Amino acid sequence: MTAATGERLETPVLIVGAGPAGLACALRLAQLAAAGTAGTLSPDDIHVIDKAYAPGMHTLSGAVLDPVALAELVPDYAEQGFPFEAPVSEERLLFVTKRRTWRIPFAERLFGNDGCHLVALGKVVQWLAAQAEAAGVNVLMGVGGAELLIEDGRVAGVRTVDRGRNPDGTPGTQFEPGAELHGRVTVLAEGAYGSLTQQLREDFHLAGDNPQVYALGLKELWDVPAGRLRAGTVWHSLGYPLDPSMYGGGWMYALREDRVSLGLVVGLHYPDAAFDPHAALQRYKRHPRVSALLEGGRLLRYGAKVLPAGGLWAIPKAGVPGVLAVGDAAGYVDMQRMKGIHLAMKTGMLAADAAAGVFSGAVDVDELPSDFAARVRTSWAWSEMWKARNYHQGFSAGLYRGLAHAALQLVTRGRGVRGRYPDHPGHERLMPNRTGTPQALVPDEQVTFSRETSVFHSGTRHEEGQPAHLLIAEPGICHDRCTQEFGNPCTRFCPAGVYEWQEDPSGAHAKINAANCLHCKTCEIMDPYRNIRWTVPENGGPRYEAM
Repeated sequence: MTAATGERLETPVLIVGAGPAGLACALRLAQLAAAGTAGTLSPDDIHVIDKAYAPGMHTLSGAVLDPVALAELVPDYAEQGFPFEAPVSEERLLFVTKRRTWRIPFAERLFGNDGCHLVALGKVVQWLAAQAEAAGVNVLMGVGGAELLIEDGRVAGVRTVDRGRNPDGTPGTQFEPGAELHGRVTVLAEGAYGSLTQQLREDFHLAGDNPQVYALGLKELWDVPAGRLRAGTVWHSLGYPLDPSMYGGGWMYALREDRVSLGLVVGLHYPDAAFDPHAALQRYKRHPRVSALLEGGRLLRYGAKVLPAGGLWAIPKAGVPGVLAVGDAAGYVDMQRMKGIHLAMKTGMLAADAAAGVFSGAVDVDELPSDFAARVRTSWAWSEMWKARNYHQGFSAGLYRGLAHAALQLVTRGRGVRGRYPDHPGHERLMPNRTGTPQALVPDEQVTFSRETSVFHSGTRHEEGQPAHLLIAEPGICHDRCTQEFGNPCTRFCPAGVYEWQEDPSGAHAKINAANCLHCKTCEIMDPYRNIRWTVPENGGPRYEAM
């Protein structure tokens, strides 16, 4: 498939991603422009693009928000109707076996939930988008970025996705080539494992001291009979249904007395190719404590996304004129606290401050990345990341050693036994010829569900007439090597059933159900051969209506 040249549009500031990071960046920059501290820049000069049809549509509700960055961005956020669900009223960290639970009270301080609130994140994104638009920012939805525009060693903007191609990639009768959006400053806020951010890292060799590693979060939103959990209850768990060799755990958040967000986080660096994250989530819900909460309730939404887990040492180096990466795209998530929204907003705001310096003449555009990096290093965001700099790596040898490392890091303010714990990409840890037997799970379709039913509750939709956005570079590898060495783990690690292994008269082959895709990127991260490539589709994806 070859790229065609479309319309060329110029904008002083282009922000890719209408999530907390991108919208906080846009709103902060609009505030600076309105105050006259960004030179001749006006709010109308700021454009935000996002591949979702509407703000929050690719953001599944249920999260714990530290309001520290929000208070800096919109000091009167309460008067402006910020959509809090409930303040954190109770928190527990539980160690879970198949039948029982034990509380681990000393470890609850890791999460730092004092003063935090439960939020429906889709509503938060909608609120931020409304604030940005009211400030004069242009928020353009349904516009996906296909590739970075690179001119003379700098990033000059983004080319958007072509539209109207036939399934085989040839131009159709309604073909429209992607537009070239040129920005003096481009900010990548596209979330974890964003396609443009990956291109930036690879083309300019910007990897951090450690490789970035990821965790997969599978999430469900439920209506449950009122009174089973007090609004504001926050539970995290370790242990069942994950093997002690794995990183991860479950959670339950009571957004209201009758609405619960629950899910499972799985580190994408497990060795057993037979492991199935979706099946593990269903087993988690069969635990007596969880099933008692959900019995008689109703599943509203299902979704999945990856989050960067590598911590401070995996944040990419600055160094490309004209572009900044912020939020999850750059790896700003505190895995010790299991929080990233406030860091996404803060790094977006710091990017706005750096960009304002470019337009006021205080900072040369070529020095933009180093100026941004300096601002981050002197902020509370860096201090928080520094305290958790070795947290996730401490769990690389399993749960029990990880807990010991976490306790030591609390005492040594994040250091542990060495200055920097190393790490390895997750796909390198998948072990060939050591696959277990996938455990059969028969869903009851009341509390536990088949993959097909779960995908239905994501609302995901992709028009069938467009080219498949999931590409297998060398199909022969699937049959000739992966079947024998790993047992085709893509049929299990994908939480949406995108990949199937079929045998028919033409032979055994992989079938791709691209319409099921939740845009989580697990396939590209976990493929042991780096043979799968996720590209931005013309349209579609999950439809997580804010609830």
